[in-house]
Amino acid sequence: MLTRKTIFGAVWTVSSRLSGRLIDFFTLLVLARLLTPGDFGLTAIAATLITIADMVLEVPTLQALTRLPHVKKSHLDTAFTLSMIRGVILGSVLLLAAWPFAHLYKDPRLVALILASGIGPLARSLYSPGMVEYVRSMSFRQVFLAEIAGKLIAAATAIALVSLGAGYWAIVASGISAALGATSMSYVLAPYRPRLTLSEFREFSAFLGWLSGAQILIALSWQFDRILLGFSLSKAALGQYTIASDLSVMPTQSLIGPAMQPLMAALAQINPSTDRLRKAYSKASRFTMLLAAPACIGMSLTSDLIAEVLLGPQWHDAGLYLRWLALSTVLSAFYQPLHSLALATNQTSLVFRLTLVELCSKVVLMFLGLYFYSLIGVIAARGLVSFILFVLSLRAARQLVGTNAASELAKLWQVAAACAVMTVLVIVLRHTLIWTRIPALLELGTVSLFGGAVYVASLYGFGIRLTKSLKAV
Repeated sequence: MLTRKTIFGAVWTVSSRLSGRLIDFFTLLVLARLLTPGDFGLTAIAATLITIADMVLEVPTLQALTRLPHVKKSHLDTAFTLSMIRGVILGSVLLLAAWPFAHLYKDPRLVALILASGIGPLARSLYSPGMVEYVRSMSFRQVFLAEIAGKLIAAATAIALVSLGAGYWAIVASGISAALGATSMSYVLAPYRPRLTLSEFREFSAFLGWLSGAQILIALSWQFDRILLGFSLSKAALGQYTIASDLSVMPTQSLIGPAMQPLMAALAQINPSTDRLRKAYSKASRFTMLLAAPACIGMSLTSDLIAEVLLGPQWHDAGLYLRWLALSTVLSAFYQPLHSLALATNQTSLVFRLTLVELCSKVVLMFLGLYFYSLIGVIAARGLVSFILFVLSLRAARQLVGTNAASELAKLWQVAAACAVMTVLVIVLRHTLIWTRIPALLELGTVSLFGGAVYVASLYGFGIRLTKSLKAV
């Protein structure tokens, strides 16, 4: 049973991420109406290099500090120094890589875009390490305030610039201002006077070793499809795919991802007890699917309406891609609690191995998918990779805490059955509404509310009470 602090921590982090995503989503809607798919495609190409360099050179000092029994000022100083060194290296890499990358994609505009976009990751490198005290005490309100401040500044900046005719530079400015805003707020909430030292480096080295390697693989894995498609699609088509891909992961990133930080902290506290770890992980993984599955499937069932209502007619293809990308995201959510479990038990080598398998699978399957079936083949490959990771997660959980794969799958049958009922009835409703010719916005709202009600009622019919499930986590 996880502690009350973990529940409140999860509420704050989920609220933070969900609020941030809503602000991002609102900003995206404004930009999508005023910019073209080609603008998004161009910035997406620049973002691939930024994201890969940012994640490859990521130094997860906050996670390392969270696992320490006691945190001293020298630990904070070492964490800040590592992050600052990382920022200097990141800036140098982007400076050296900008022109060759632009030449590779035959678009000189990418040089300025890459150099400007790199300001965001550099600002995040200077985030106050003092914020870890709030994480360790399960007080995530301050993290919420820092993130929301950055998002609000980013939204205001982007909307102001696009209104003034800045074009795709509004997208770039949004990322920069979000990082600057969050970092500035972190020092207001957790005052810290930097001192450069590596005196406590040994406390970080063991934890960062495998995890840093995993970060490199994660970066390549997350961006591989965009790198591959950047060479074979037009910028407009890549923009359609990028927007659809970003929308497809919103349910898991907004609802599931934020809860993993307090989950990791709680699992680390009960680490010595394998039995408690097993029960806590099992409940967390089931609850993850309880939320992620209907959200992703519902998005797939209404993808055309989402594109029409929220993005506009020029994003019709994004709706088609979203239908299948959302489905490919369902099973990938199951891996997130395992990732937290591995970090909490200091099994970072397991994270590295699973990420390596994921990357290798993506490279092989996406190349084959693109060669034989073009873009649809790449999307299908994403779904197959998610299934592979789902199976490996079941096996890895047994290795870490002794769960039984058949038992874990049996706990998910009500979720699968409720999703099946929801899918059938939503399809029937949408077929019926074709003849009514109601506005797309009204149809999206009606179908969404109906689907949610059917899912909750189906869970109740299959013996799951959401209130009890929340208390059990």
